[in-house]
Amino acid sequence: MTNLFPTPLTEADGWLTGPLRAPVQMLSAQSYDGHASIHDDSAAQILGFKGGTIEGPTHFSQFDPLAVHLFGESWLETGCISAHFRNPAFEGDRLRAMARRIAPNKAEIRMEREDGTEILRGSLSVGPDHPASALEERMETLPPLEGARILADVRVGMQTPRRPVSMAFDQNMGHLYPFSLAEKLSRITEPSPAYRGAVGRWREAVIPFEMLSVLFCYTNKQDPFPVRGPAIGLFADQEIRLLEGPIFVGEPLEIGREVVALSGSRRTESMWVRSSIYRPGMTAPIATMLLNLASLKDSYKGDADKVVTA
Repeated sequence: MTNLFPTPLTEADGWLTGPLRAPVQMLSAQSYDGHASIHDDSAAQILGFKGGTIEGPTHFSQFDPLAVHLFGESWLETGCISAHFRNPAFEGDRLRAMARRIAPNKAEIRMEREDGTEILRGSLSVGPDHPASALEERMETLPPLEGARILADVRVGMQTPRRPVSMAFDQNMGHLYPFSLAEKLSRITEPSPAYRGAVGRWREAVIPFEMLSVLFCYTNKQDPFPVRGPAIGLFADQEIRLLEGPIFVGEPLEIGREVVALSGSRRTESMWVRSSIYRPGMTAPIATMLLNLASLKDSYKGDADKVVTA
């Protein structure tokens, strides 16, 4: 198969490392529930950040060349990236991705700023028999949600119906993601011929992992969970797992979501949602996403209204 990623990699002390990259902020115009998001400079600064943050799954692309080096092209068919975000990254930050194999089909990962600040940690793995991921292990010790206000009406087990979705090259992905796949590919840190057209046995262009996150979130507004607001949320943990990939550009699909856990911390109330992608007529998903959407307590002013935030 064609070389999927031309990214230069180095290896030392068991760690495979990619080059320093400066991801581009593409969500400064994002809005939801009538207010700006954590990716807007002004909104982020009010909450104590130095500016609008770069969305977590943007970083996933820097791990793709490492995963293909470790596991081969099966990464884009049955790969899983599972990450706990430790610190935000901002426009202009230079970041490096690192991975170390710890089992035949699993690696631990971390990402650092150029100054050594940790951005995320987690795991990579490939199927079909996936080992326990970083977030599966993390969910075993989640702190309980106590005194909920933002998530007072949300219950574990809430589900949405399956909704039709797809992603075309020039399709604007809405208010949550005000750009298209084509625009993302013009700025993605790790380009690949697989994202542009048929490569090897894959009949169509493949959707990158970071854009699968966009696809998974596309129907959120149609079937919202009853999260109170306005409140600003961020991705605190995220896992994307392919079971029967790749997922192709323009492919007709269906998505359903379920609340699988609630947890809390001093600053946040967290709703953990598992989203599943299906091919029409199938009962088993071909991909899943586990997302911890953490709502910042300080951003919620106690309004009685319920708004569409997740």
